[in-house]
Amino acid sequence: MSSATFTDSAWDRRRWLVLGVIALAQLMVVLDLTVMNVALPSAQRALGFSTVDRQWVVTAYTLAFGSLLLLGGRLADLLGRKVTFLAGLAGFAGVSAIGGASVNFAMLVTARACQGAFAALLVPSALSLLTTTFTGPKDRGRAFAVYGAIAGAGGAVGLLLGGALTEYLSWRWTLYVNLIFAAVAFAGGALLLARQLSPGRPRLDIPGVLLVSGAVFCLVYGLSNAAAHSWRTPSTWGFLAAGAALAAAFAWWMSRAAHPLLPPRVVLDRNRGGAYASMLIASAGLFGIFLFLTYYLQQTLGYSPLVTGVAFLPLSAGLILAANLSTTVLMPRFGPRPLVASGMLAAAGAMVWLAQLGPHTAYATGVLGPTILGGIGVGLVIAPVINTGTFGVAPQDAGVASATVTVGQQLGASVGTSLLNTIFTAAVTSYLAAHLAAARLIGRPAPTRLALTGLALAHGYDTAFWWTAGIFAAGAVTAGALLRPGPLRPASTPPPARAEVTTAQAKADPALPG
Repeated sequence: MSSATFTDSAWDRRRWLVLGVIALAQLMVVLDLTVMNVALPSAQRALGFSTVDRQWVVTAYTLAFGSLLLLGGRLADLLGRKVTFLAGLAGFAGVSAIGGASVNFAMLVTARACQGAFAALLVPSALSLLTTTFTGPKDRGRAFAVYGAIAGAGGAVGLLLGGALTEYLSWRWTLYVNLIFAAVAFAGGALLLARQLSPGRPRLDIPGVLLVSGAVFCLVYGLSNAAAHSWRTPSTWGFLAAGAALAAAFAWWMSRAAHPLLPPRVVLDRNRGGAYASMLIASAGLFGIFLFLTYYLQQTLGYSPLVTGVAFLPLSAGLILAANLSTTVLMPRFGPRPLVASGMLAAAGAMVWLAQLGPHTAYATGVLGPTILGGIGVGLVIAPVINTGTFGVAPQDAGVASATVTVGQQLGASVGTSLLNTIFTAAVTSYLAAHLAAARLIGRPAPTRLALTGLALAHGYDTAFWWTAGIFAAGAVTAGALLRPGPLRPASTPPPARAEVTTAQAKADPALPG
């Protein structure tokens, strides 16, 4: 065997180990979007904070995460992805330990906000490392199938893991477990990753950072406030209006800045723009599924947190299967447009199916089938969209393009949760208002009132799932209109896979071939 053949084989094996490290880091971050959800009641009892304050344990994470993502992506481009990847892992682990040891509400919320900040540094670094490591179409498809499956199914796995840790250990372990993930990923990253410096060294766009961070913060805060209060309160529409104004100012500034934080060339590409919009819509629908099925399984069917997590496993299995099939088999032949559009339609059909739930619908007959179908539909969307959103970008823009994909995911999750939760609450309230007065007039006994409450909740779930079906249907239209037909094609023929290992990288890491 020649020396060149040996080094090619060694580098190929090394790349797949790198994928494992990146996938583990991504799983840790995605888990933290949902792992605390089922642990919140236990944390609330232990630390004594109010139900009104409870939402901030989740919102603090998403606020910091979403607000700082573009900054994190640009720092990855400027400082080097290995540096920011390892810094993000170390910081995430440190503040997770602080959060697990929290003695009061303020300490927990501060730790969660810091988790979000380090996640905003870590995730763009991980995705841009994936983009620059796997450049060949076949290997890229496999790598993004794994990454997309984790991005979509990780939330459901978080519910399972959170339920198990809370039930058998303590709510604190939903945070302590990150130390295990981060330690393994950090060791692997330190050994396997080469330092990747951006070909260009533009200055950091400070006005752009302030504008986009303020815009995302206001939008996420306003949407989260709507879920807790209403759309009519000044703290909701005021922040939403401010967020829209700042977003418009950011778009204007990107066309004027000498070194824009988000170069217009990244988002004005038709395929990438369609991918970002599709990610936002799919995430809004997916987190709607997580929210209302969690409530339905625990409050209506009486499942424990652990059993609720197990009940989501069919959704994860369908999503993982579809993500792998779509990117390794279907994307090279058909491109993203038919996959994303058909996946959105399949998810919409699953939501119509779930909209038939009643107060006594069994899991096997009313929940299992639509969760599998919904998982397959979302799997056909998430992995192709991540692949498309980072395809064809210049190496110096890989970090910010990766961050833009994740911004779509974060905003979609916030929009979906707040919008659908507000719709659900209004539907339950209107149902009770229409029926409770009549029930009191004729003096119905308490069991009937309980039954009426069950019917009202079922009506709220069905209404929310109908709206979720509409969200996915809108996503199908958006994907069909924006994404180009046919397979993804680079602007020019890419170099061989090993060409990405530059002389500077080889010097930085002597274990690399070349």
